[in-house]
Amino acid sequence: MAILAAGVGFAIRGGIFDNWAKEFGFTGAQLGAIGGMGFNGFCFGIILGGVVVDKIGYGKLVVVAFLLHIVSALVTFTASGSSAFMVLSLGMFIFAFANGTLEAVANPLVATLFPENRTHYLNILHASWPAGMVIGVIIGWFLDDKLEINWRIQLALYLIPTVIYGLMFMGQKFPQSAAAAKGVSFGNMLKDVGILGGAVACFLLSFFAEGFFKDVLSLEPALAKNLGYATGGVVLIAVGVLTKFSLGSFVLFVLFVTHALVGAVELGTDGWIQNITGNLFTPEQGKALFLWTSAIMFGLRFCAHWIEKTLKLSPIGLLCVCSALACGGLTLAAGMNTFTTALIALGVYAFGKTFFWPTMLAVASDRFPRTGAVAISIMGGIGMLSAGIIGGPGLGYTKDRFAGESLKASSPALYETYKAEAPSKFLNLEATAAVGLDGKKLSEAKEAKEKTPDQQAVVLADQQGDRKTLKFDSYIPGTMAVIYLLLLAYFKSIGGYKPLTIDEEMAGEKA
Repeated sequence: MAILAAGVGFAIRGGIFDNWAKEFGFTGAQLGAIGGMGFNGFCFGIILGGVVVDKIGYGKLVVVAFLLHIVSALVTFTASGSSAFMVLSLGMFIFAFANGTLEAVANPLVATLFPENRTHYLNILHASWPAGMVIGVIIGWFLDDKLEINWRIQLALYLIPTVIYGLMFMGQKFPQSAAAAKGVSFGNMLKDVGILGGAVACFLLSFFAEGFFKDVLSLEPALAKNLGYATGGVVLIAVGVLTKFSLGSFVLFVLFVTHALVGAVELGTDGWIQNITGNLFTPEQGKALFLWTSAIMFGLRFCAHWIEKTLKLSPIGLLCVCSALACGGLTLAAGMNTFTTALIALGVYAFGKTFFWPTMLAVASDRFPRTGAVAISIMGGIGMLSAGIIGGPGLGYTKDRFAGESLKASSPALYETYKAEAPSKFLNLEATAAVGLDGKKLSEAKEAKEKTPDQQAVVLADQQGDRKTLKFDSYIPGTMAVIYLLLLAYFKSIGGYKPLTIDEEMAGEKA
């Protein structure tokens, strides 16, 4: 129920991006940045929660998440005028921090309760996410497209499952993780993460910190960049001290890097797909397609164990097959011209992305039980931070870049009329600066009942930008497929994939 509430809120927020663009004049990059703050907040929630959950217990973190879910709605409702971007970003950050705190509870709890079949039960747990998105899409479909209800009222409805999960958790008793039960110290839990794993998280953290110093504290870009790198460096040194400068497991390092790609392609795409498909077809059809992919994910996440046993796939083998499917699905989606072809293309993509997140958590928990809640929480944080820094903003940036380039190539004069006031940048890098289309002017062109030739050209350029964005997005799961193939070869060389106990992991380390 808790993850379902997060899914409802995520889907509703994704569906009202067009409302925010129309009301506040945001560009694609700005909308991507707002969505990105949602992922960044999750990162801090799950990592900080994962660090303390074995010490303070699961119940206290659930209370924190419940309160933050309510606060996030109250903050978001106050958005108006020139402060809208900052307020919506803050509201999204708090909302996602609450989601991350919940996952810091749910993932290790399920991994502890079902040590013999983590892949199956973690996938079932995460079926609540697409279920919540289905509910959120239906709410948006009816209230936004049909009744045109104010976006604030739509967003408030996710508080209903929030209150329900708060009541359900009251009075519950929770077990300890295997690592906590054996009294493993926090430093030893971090040893498998080590300098290598810490470097992945700190690399992404440095970009987040740079954005915070630049956009929130309004520091000079050069100073913000240096402070961002300094922040990442200080945290990495702290990890080194806690682990006595253990290098960490190279396999876990590879899993962390791969999960950064998972976050970018799964959640980054989820945050934009309603907007993109609604632009290529109609907003109503965009919501229908999002509903379709979410329903596929919900159903398939109950089938992970059956698929593994029937096809005789290890968790790594399942991830490899899914990466190839996701790559193919996004490639097909880039060329979809009818609603039927969209159902097929996005159906293939949905099948591919279904098992990424929970199965990656299962692999980390299977192979590194000594880390307790720490490794899977850091992994989840890396995925969300990547979605917030690379996935969401990256897709917004590519939409701006490709749409602007398309209109400029077809009609330079029209481009000068419709271009955004400020350039979009990826990772705050000046070399990536590209000028997209103005959000308000683009919305006016889209909503015109009888479009002028100029408006038709602008809408077409925007659609071409969407198609190129989906094609570009497909390269991420393609890269993941190669990584999983290499991991398959590694596990075959050591006798095959199997879950380890803490004693087995420690014995292997001594050997």
